[in-house]
Amino acid sequence: MLNIPNYPPPRLLPPHLKTRIQSDEQRIFKAPGYTRQDRFVFDKRALSNLSLLDQVLFEQFGQGPLVDVPYATMHQAFEHFAAIQPGAIAVQHLGDSITYGELDRQANRLAAHLAELGVQTGDHVALFLQRSIPMIVGILATLKAGAAYVPQHVGVAPPAHLAYVLDVANIDVILTISRLADEVPVPDGRILLNIDEFMQEPFADETEFVEAFVPETAVSPDNTCFIIFTSGTTGTPNGVQVRHGNVGNILLTAPGNLGIQPGMKVGQILSIAFDMAAWEILGCLSNGGTLVIRGKDFMEVLRQVDVVISTPSILASFDADQLHNVKAVAVAGEPCPRPLADKWSSFCTFYNSCGPTEVTIVNTAEQHLPWKVGLTIGKPTPNNTVYVLDEDLRPLPIGEIGEMWAGGDCVSKGYIGNEELTSERYRPDPFLGGGRMMFRTRDLGKWTQEGELEHYGRTDDQVKIRGFRVELDSVSAALESAPNCVRAVALKLDSRDLVGFVSPRTVDVDAAKKAVADQLPYYCTPKFVIDLEELPKTPRGKIDKRLLLEMAKAHDAALLATA
Repeated sequence: MLNIPNYPPPRLLPPHLKTRIQSDEQRIFKAPGYTRQDRFVFDKRALSNLSLLDQVLFEQFGQGPLVDVPYATMHQAFEHFAAIQPGAIAVQHLGDSITYGELDRQANRLAAHLAELGVQTGDHVALFLQRSIPMIVGILATLKAGAAYVPQHVGVAPPAHLAYVLDVANIDVILTISRLADEVPVPDGRILLNIDEFMQEPFADETEFVEAFVPETAVSPDNTCFIIFTSGTTGTPNGVQVRHGNVGNILLTAPGNLGIQPGMKVGQILSIAFDMAAWEILGCLSNGGTLVIRGKDFMEVLRQVDVVISTPSILASFDADQLHNVKAVAVAGEPCPRPLADKWSSFCTFYNSCGPTEVTIVNTAEQHLPWKVGLTIGKPTPNNTVYVLDEDLRPLPIGEIGEMWAGGDCVSKGYIGNEELTSERYRPDPFLGGGRMMFRTRDLGKWTQEGELEHYGRTDDQVKIRGFRVELDSVSAALESAPNCVRAVALKLDSRDLVGFVSPRTVDVDAAKKAVADQLPYYCTPKFVIDLEELPKTPRGKIDKRLLLEMAKAHDAALLATA
């Protein structure tokens, strides 16, 4: 545990911090939301096809409790803790550390510089870098300036992808660190800034040392907090715009806050380009914890921390018997094996969660216990709803499998630069009404009699590989860009690897793999590519993916036998 110094008396605080603390206290303890109704009111007309019993259960099961969110923006939550525990360690990385007070000051100064460069509320700033303390300074500075951060992991995302992100998100300022600067594309008109070098510059005076930065235009819950790029159905990535209100709703309420409080340590093990990294970073710093950023050795960090956020595949690679120091674990991103959940939940609080980026990291969660009958993805998180609907968007009776649609405060703003896809996946919510939207998750599920959701896979070919969302069509398109390739298809071999097929046999399979590596993140590159003269077809004239998968598994088994 951290040795947090006594909070300074209010009379010794700078006036702006004293005012901020008083404002926070009023917001937390006098918020009118604590006296409001604790459930949503559904429009009964939208439930008319259900029996009276199923209407009651659909409404009861389908919504999380209404609770108050204590801060309007994520950086305001961080600033509260920077004010009351300035000497507490905020971030640790490879032997280096930074306190809450120093992190706040560095972020304020960088935010002021961003404003000088023309960054305003509503703009987007690229964070093209790798895990580091400057990475955290860049995130907070961007938010303080009123902008949204657009994260990409340099060394994982190819330069062509970085350039695409800059154009689609209309980004003028790129933040990185000096050792990676040569790997970051800087098109004409863009500004590249090395955060680590900026942090080493001396403060101008005492005023700059203590004063907070306040953007000219106020930042609200409706402003975008970050933009996460996911694979798209056409092979081009889609940027999901996630608002401050969306993020605060999951990270500043239980169970999404994972019990994080001052004195607790949270591991930062995931790629910054993954939305679950925001759970680690913002979830920790907005609740007063210490973020411990990993190097190459995962276990070195995990032996120190109280909270771990991970995909099941990554979590399964850790030796749980050596990590009984961990108090809380949350997994999401792909189905969790029951034995994995049982093992970790035997000694810590374990949450199995679900939700695509578009509904803000996760929108359902279950605290799993080893003696429970089944492993589910739980119930809607606070201020959120989940509906199990048929193809015509009508509510299904309890116990029937249908497509899960998500509503409430989790629903993000939509895809940047792709109004057509936004209008397809985001629809008006007929149950809550009032201009609210719901999102089509493409996940299949059903309600148990206990009011929890069981997951039954996806409705399309969008799969999870190593916890990352991958659109198989985008990988197929990249394979087809290889010389001489006429047709290609990508399939999921297992939770860690894809396989590819190309035709005709004149295609160079190594060139096809390289084509994917050059265009898409590393986890999209197939484990192997098989060349066929023609891809097999079903009687209806479609590619026979089932037969191809059997061929892939046989090929993989042969490789293992000869290894």
